[in-house]
Amino acid sequence: MKAVWSVAKITFKEGVRSRALYGIGFLALLLCGGNLLISNMVMREVGKVAVDIGLASTGFAGLLLLLFVVINQLASDFDQKTLYMIIARPVSRTNFLLGKYLGLAILIFYSMVILSVAMLLTLLLIYLGSQGYFDRISWALVVLSLVFTFLQLLVLSSLSFLFSTFTTTSFFTLILTILFYFIGHGLSAVKKIISSADLIGIQVSEITVQIVTFASWVFPNLSLFDIRAQAAHGVWPGSAYLLGTFAYAFFYAGMSLVVAILVFNRREFP
Repeated sequence: MKAVWSVAKITFKEGVRSRALYGIGFLALLLCGGNLLISNMVMREVGKVAVDIGLASTGFAGLLLLLFVVINQLASDFDQKTLYMIIARPVSRTNFLLGKYLGLAILIFYSMVILSVAMLLTLLLIYLGSQGYFDRISWALVVLSLVFTFLQLLVLSSLSFLFSTFTTTSFFTLILTILFYFIGHGLSAVKKIISSADLIGIQVSEITVQIVTFASWVFPNLSLFDIRAQAAHGVWPGSAYLLGTFAYAFFYAGMSLVVAILVFNRREFP
């Protein structure tokens, strides 16, 4: 455990020094300012628009953090040959990968806290000027939506670690992560369309159904973590949904890390 924590601290410090991290933070501040501007231009549903834009902006900034900071961390160890020096010491490959993931998870957590505070302060400023439009807004659901965004980033980070263990460059890891992100958000809608195909007069082949079913077992269901609409309308999901989403996030991330460790332990380095 000491070796895991040591690798985690080094990874976190390297991530904090990344210039891309500060660029993403600056972009997030611009998005918060844009939220203030757009909300003042809306005549109705100010609260709904402000919450939706704020949560979407925070999620977008978190995704950029994953794509340009998290993915490059493991790739840089391969490119700069620092990985060889680490595993040559009494640090197992499993401890190295777990420490790397833990350090980046802490980096994502601190970054999300800063982004969330900036977003909530923006919403507070909009609320002070348009209190009557925030009657249906659930602040607790807004915070829960931010927590779900963090869980989504943990799942995507575990996948990026898995991709990094068998790809040769960070470019392929980036492409695969983006691919899984878009498929993970759209797969649920595709399944709903297929399940209701008979009702809307669409014929779906059995092969298509089997392909979509198989994809639903492989790709993460990232739509589970999107509760922006519920937060904007103050509609609480059921407790079973909330507990199931937390369990799904940790299970999927854990399984991805297990497979990544198995692949990483078998990989031969030149």
